[in-house]
Amino acid sequence: MFTRQQTSSPLSDPILDRFCSEILPEIGHRIKTLYLERTSMERILHATNYPNLNNLSLCHIDSEVAKSLFD
Repeated sequence: MFTRQQTSSPLSDPILDRFCSEILPEIGHRIKTLYLERTSMERILHATNYPNLNNLSLCHIDSEVAKSLFD
């Protein structure tokens, strides 16, 4: 996961678990921008609906992963 300044700070598994199961379902409707790294992107995107999401940044993904996402 990335902060607004785009510095890396990966979440540990227990923190990511709580974030995806408890926090995101409560606030997902208010999220407008997500900055995601490859290691947590799938879990966070599947955690809830993001009806107001306008911006999505995927960081540290290689070309093969990008192709598989957008093909």
